[in-house]
Amino acid sequence: MNGAVDFPLDMPELSFQASGDARVRRTVLPSGVRILSEQVLGARSATIGFWVAVGSRDEQAARAARASSPAHPATFGSTHFLEHLLFKGTKTRTALDIAVAFDAVGGEHNAMTAKEYTCYYAKVRDRDLPMAVEVLTDMLASSVLDPIEFETERGVILEELSMSQDDPADVANESLFQAVLGEHPLGRPIGGTPEHIEAVTRDAVMEHYRANYRPNDLVVSVAGAVDHDALVDIVVQSLKAAGWNLDTPAAPVARRSLTAVPISQGSPLTIVNRPLEQVNMLIGMPGIVAADERRVTMSVLNSILGGGMSSRLFQEVREKRGLAYSVYSYAASYSDAGVFGLYAGCSPAKSGQVAELLLGELHRLAEHGVTAEEMSRASGQLSGASALALEDSDTRMSRLGRSEITLGEFVDLDEALRRLALVNADDVRELAADLASGPLSLVAVGAIDADVFSSILPSGAAAEAATGPTGSTMAPPGAPGDAVAAASADSSAPRANRR
Repeated sequence: MNGAVDFPLDMPELSFQASGDARVRRTVLPSGVRILSEQVLGARSATIGFWVAVGSRDEQAARAARASSPAHPATFGSTHFLEHLLFKGTKTRTALDIAVAFDAVGGEHNAMTAKEYTCYYAKVRDRDLPMAVEVLTDMLASSVLDPIEFETERGVILEELSMSQDDPADVANESLFQAVLGEHPLGRPIGGTPEHIEAVTRDAVMEHYRANYRPNDLVVSVAGAVDHDALVDIVVQSLKAAGWNLDTPAAPVARRSLTAVPISQGSPLTIVNRPLEQVNMLIGMPGIVAADERRVTMSVLNSILGGGMSSRLFQEVREKRGLAYSVYSYAASYSDAGVFGLYAGCSPAKSGQVAELLLGELHRLAEHGVTAEEMSRASGQLSGASALALEDSDTRMSRLGRSEITLGEFVDLDEALRRLALVNADDVRELAADLASGPLSLVAVGAIDADVFSSILPSGAAAEAATGPTGSTMAPPGAPGDAVAAASADSSAPRANRR
């Protein structure tokens, strides 16, 4: 394969050979259902994902009632709530039936809610793939959203959010998105807040389900031991058996706009006071969008700055000074916005010094650039990590699904490495300078005073955080992909909520 392969929404059939002799095929049914497969020679298992391009950012506030119709309820928290509920039974299967189907064959099944999509997935032996397709199809297309199960699962989700709020790194990660992105929908927590989950109604979740789980919303991606024609047949049969009408022609739903939008900062400083031994700290700023041509440059920058044990942050903060156990950077890119973050966990007494070091390393990279040796090491790290990741059918399945949903193009390993080879030191320095010049947000969770960070923040920010509404921000937490392409989607962001 030479270059990326486009996935036009109006092309019924597409087939091509990818790197490593993998055969990729794509079928768009007249109903708008999209089915993709990557057949890997020698594989004895397969991973299947059912995707809908709806995530936490797509939830809506309540809309005012019209004279002729009732008010539409708020759907905040519905995406994550619905992901849980689809495991709770269909017209023909109980929740136990679903669990037994996979446990009886040694398979794995789960789901994840992200900011821009939801995915239900399973991994099974090749001979059990038809069963996995049938069960996942039944779950997605024929859920009953039982009222009793709804209330039971409300309690489960509240416990999940409580567990996340007990993890200071999760609290810091979600708080950072709100601090950097402000009122943008991507700034909201993926799982909703306890208040959202307490308030959301079954009617709101049902409305969310009916509006977003339709044939032309569905993407099915399978990687591993898979025969494409047989896959298409079983998906069609299973969807019809579940009650979906595949006879009405429909175009696949349009992909999101990939144009960056203006971002208004939420807060320069957020302090979440907790009686902890460490301060979990994140410094963040607006990043790049998923379609930005610099996304591979971002992967290189992240590798050099905080992507491994030889990175600048790890060496400076941990190895040379012993100030932290965990320290790293990450990039999260979405359709119209992105976040770049620097993380460290350290003692409260050292948090001001560590914050200065984190930001200082970014500014040093922006001002003085990177060395040839660092460029070579980053290229080797990203190349090797990408190749190793593709040994796993989970990664290949995820790459297919996200390629279809997000950018509408497929990039195999050979093309990813070709793009990586084009990145030079000037590209990395220029991107670092762009990041460093953006509005800065700092989040700290622990027993810490806002004044500790006054040296690196705008004047007055510490006082505002200590007394203002953002001073006690708390939020619950924020999926697989190859390393070179990590900056092209939210795969490198704080983790998606999983069931």
